[in-house]
Amino acid sequence: MTTDTPLVRDSIIQPGDTAPNFTLKDQSKSDWTLSDHLGKGEDLVLSFYPMDFSPVCDTEMKCATAEMARFQAKGARVIGISCDSFYTHKAYAEQLGLSQPLLADMHRAVCKAYGLYFPGLNVAARGTVIVGSDGVVKWSQARELSKEFDKDEVLGVL
Repeated sequence: MTTDTPLVRDSIIQPGDTAPNFTLKDQSKSDWTLSDHLGKGEDLVLSFYPMDFSPVCDTEMKCATAEMARFQAKGARVIGISCDSFYTHKAYAEQLGLSQPLLADMHRAVCKAYGLYFPGLNVAARGTVIVGSDGVVKWSQARELSKEFDKDEVLGVL
């Protein structure tokens, strides 16, 4: 995992901020770099979640897959990010039939850089950050661990 700026935010990144670049492994052990996906005319919906194989996370990630066509119609793509390993992400994606990339923030640097770290469990907090094609944050929301994203709210922002 690499980030251009190894910073730690005390609160969630805000609209208008430049999204910190990063490279993480996806469930196929391939590098996924934020900057490689910018400038292609689509927004990136970064969905931070605490852990694979947990009830709320399952609901949220299954929703992202089920609603993929609606996100694509709005010119967006959902990317899941948690602190689980790429091996766990692979099993998780296969078991739940997930098709979006799931990124392994095993060193917690990305969730910290985006202000979505939950130290009580040493995992990513639950939150959503929409990064525009230009690399600027368009919208961000931190939520309680027990509350998945509201797909209609996120789609409405897009």
